Amino acid sequence: MITQPYHLYVERIAPEKNMARFYTLAVRPTLFGEVSLVRAWGRIGTRGQQMVHLFDSESQAVSLFLDVLREKRKRGYRPKRPVDIQRIPIVADDNTVIS
Repeated sequence: MITQPYHLYVERIAPEKNMARFYTLAVRPTLFGEVSLVRAWGRIGTRGQQMVHLFDSESQAVSLFLDVLREKRKRGYRPKRPVDIQRIPIVADDNTVIS
């Protein structure tokens, strides 16, 4: 059983290197009472690859989660900046801007 949800999405974008990568980490329960760490990565806009690690306890999964996070931060991965919803204009069917 998982006491707290763990989920992370980070990106590494370097236009000068034509680099646009994503990396996700999530600690999730399995159907058999184990705990899994799901890692997914790839180029932004693609499905990428995925790897699942199984653990007997949440603390083991969280330990690997934090180790991988530290490594990704060292390599330049950062959380994606949230979109400011107030700045997105709402366009009506007749193409007039509502806000």
